[in-house]
Amino acid sequence: MSDLASPDHAETRLSPQAGDKLVGKPVRRVEDARLLTGAGRYVDDLPHAHALHLALLRSDQPHARIVAVRAEAARTMPGVRGIYVWRDIAGGVKPALATSRMAGYQPTPIHALANEVVRFVGEPIVAVLADSRYLAEDARDAIEVDYEPLPACTDPEEACKPGAPLLHAGLVSNVLVERTFAKGEVDAAFRDAPMRVSARFRFHRKTSMAMEPRSYLAEYDRGRDALTLYTSSQVPGIIRDALADLLDMPGNRLTVIAPDVGGGFGGKTSLYQEEMLVSALARQVGRAVKWTGDRLEDLLSTSQAFDERVAAELAFDEEGHICGLRAEVIGDVGAYSIYPWTAGIEPVQVISFLPGPYRVPCYAGHVRGVTTPKSTSGPYRGVGRPTSTFVMERLMDMAAAKAGLDPVEMRRRNLVKPEEFPYRTVVGIVWDQSAFMEGLEAAVDRFGYAQARAQQARARAEGRWVGIGVACYAELSGIGSRIAASPGMPINTGTDTCVIQLDSTGAVTAAFGCSSHGQGHETTLAQVLADELGARIEDLRVVTGNSAAVPHGTGSYASRTAVISSGAGILAARELRERMLRVAGHLLNAAPQDLEIAEGVIRIRLSDSSLTFKELARALYSQMGRLPPEAREELCVTRMYDPVTGTTSSATHVAQVEIDPETYAVHIQRYVIAEDCGRVINPMIVTGQTRGALAQGVGAALLEEVVYDGDGQLLTASLVDYLVPSAPEIPNLELIHLPAVAPNTLGGFRGMGEGGTIGSPAAIANAVADALSHLGVDIVELPITPERIYRLIHADALATSKKE
Repeated sequence: MSDLASPDHAETRLSPQAGDKLVGKPVRRVEDARLLTGAGRYVDDLPHAHALHLALLRSDQPHARIVAVRAEAARTMPGVRGIYVWRDIAGGVKPALATSRMAGYQPTPIHALANEVVRFVGEPIVAVLADSRYLAEDARDAIEVDYEPLPACTDPEEACKPGAPLLHAGLVSNVLVERTFAKGEVDAAFRDAPMRVSARFRFHRKTSMAMEPRSYLAEYDRGRDALTLYTSSQVPGIIRDALADLLDMPGNRLTVIAPDVGGGFGGKTSLYQEEMLVSALARQVGRAVKWTGDRLEDLLSTSQAFDERVAAELAFDEEGHICGLRAEVIGDVGAYSIYPWTAGIEPVQVISFLPGPYRVPCYAGHVRGVTTPKSTSGPYRGVGRPTSTFVMERLMDMAAAKAGLDPVEMRRRNLVKPEEFPYRTVVGIVWDQSAFMEGLEAAVDRFGYAQARAQQARARAEGRWVGIGVACYAELSGIGSRIAASPGMPINTGTDTCVIQLDSTGAVTAAFGCSSHGQGHETTLAQVLADELGARIEDLRVVTGNSAAVPHGTGSYASRTAVISSGAGILAARELRERMLRVAGHLLNAAPQDLEIAEGVIRIRLSDSSLTFKELARALYSQMGRLPPEAREELCVTRMYDPVTGTTSSATHVAQVEIDPETYAVHIQRYVIAEDCGRVINPMIVTGQTRGALAQGVGAALLEEVVYDGDGQLLTASLVDYLVPSAPEIPNLELIHLPAVAPNTLGGFRGMGEGGTIGSPAAIANAVADALSHLGVDIVELPITPERIYRLIHADALATSKKE
């Protein structure tokens, strides 16, 4: 095992020595030269002198009928080029409809502008085009809208009851998606089990809070009826396919490009109304149209995450072995079923992954995704797993306390063991092979768990509130075509394509269907390709985020790129290498099997005869008579990779916290993660990804909460009210990577981009609960703010005061 946080991993090198491999080395990110010097090109940086700027009048009502829009004054203002409501653009863009194969699922059409009814505060109603953003916003502010308020049920538990007012007329209920899991004799297990623990858990709503808000620029070529959309999206291929349908355009006349993107975290994986709008309006007016959201619009309208209520119960025997599990989940999915992932993306995965990495012999789970007048809920880093891990890990600690076991020992007795892989869970998920037990032991060993418990006892004797929390999780990563990225979603997101070519200058370009938003794809994918080809990394160019570069690609999400995109790259590079060796064999008068490639040079083994990539390309493409016709090769290869079922990533988190007994602030003193993400491509990038994910997990556990009042008004509409972690809140990370190779993926890679957000809320919750255990309170709600801790500790006094 190696500590990726150690100084030994600070050394970086752009190229290996002869014969070295780049995979596994901390190669310096090639993106950083431009991103850290301000030379990155984000959507808002793209120059377009003649673009019209879009401003949006958004609803200030949670649920209302639009009676009238008065825009006469705005139309006459300087620089205004057009004002549009839904009926003005309805002929040019169809509503988006996220479909699902789930029985009983109810889709909700998403219009580019509100069609007669608004369903959340922030929904766009009127589009204003003007010569500048300032003029567009001035005109927007001069528009008035008359509303007829409609009933708004903001509580999902009330909204799913019979007779609740419908947010979408024509639906049979506000429950958009519902699913039940039942495996084994659950009732008998609970009846016969000597011990049980149960609680009602709540994980409050949060937002992805990317550094770059969403931004879009649509350019229209009237002569060719061609549209290019520049977007801050994680999924340009999905957006291209969707817009081709909604705009009724052939895909070869519609290109979607995601240039540099300043963070995504799931919030940029969906089709948004603003993307539909700029595309439809650019085509309608024959001009480029640009929209850049501000932070208020981002908090109002970018998809949000979590908002889950889980009633769960765990049965176990005297020795701490799990006998059964049951749970009821209600997920608040917001106003619409998000495109393309559907309303099932978060709540159904909560119930699916609840058993986690443990041997659960029987399970009964029921989940409902309920629509309410709030911003739409969608994917967020970890999708469902942060909530399911929080619930299961809290139950495990509660069970350990009731059984008189240490929390670590409770997990030892229930984790899937190495000899039990592949292991099929009670919901049908297959853990192919992962270091569940090894991760637990490595983490507690690095933490010095026994010594830390002794130190904790001394601290408690001094009156200090110190707690230690452990959390284990497992996730599917790099999932292939057999498993939908969102349950029931019919769109295949389980493949990627690589198009790789050696051009006439000897340079290698590889295009992928993935899209980078900070992960370092230009570096990691180049490392994989360089090893396969024998090329120098500086001779490789990796292209991502361009829908026209590959026949099919769906972007980056769900910890998939290291597995799927690298797999496609490996297959394509191997074929290109074979073709290059055949050409070189003719040029060097040698058999291909007698040749080797390293550092961009093809040479005969044990000989001085060689060709550089540049020399081979010149001979093939440009020089007359160097190759006979039968020896010519097409040095452009397209390959697709489908891992079919994907693989299993896992980790154990161990956290120590101390709570200030006066302010109730939680301070994280130490944090250890032992993870299995398969063969590591770049340890420096793995460390950075894990640290960043941990930062977001800290926010979810302690700070970040989107708050709506009972009428559906957003109360956290700025960073004054919506708190995100800063440097002092983020602990130093001790990271252990377990020396495991995924057995069923090309390259042996697993995904690792989400683990820090999955395990950290649970570990911190367990640590806080441990720190407060002497006060007789428990942690069942996230985030654990100082106010919530105060209310837990003083619950009796507050109840008495309320009665008085």
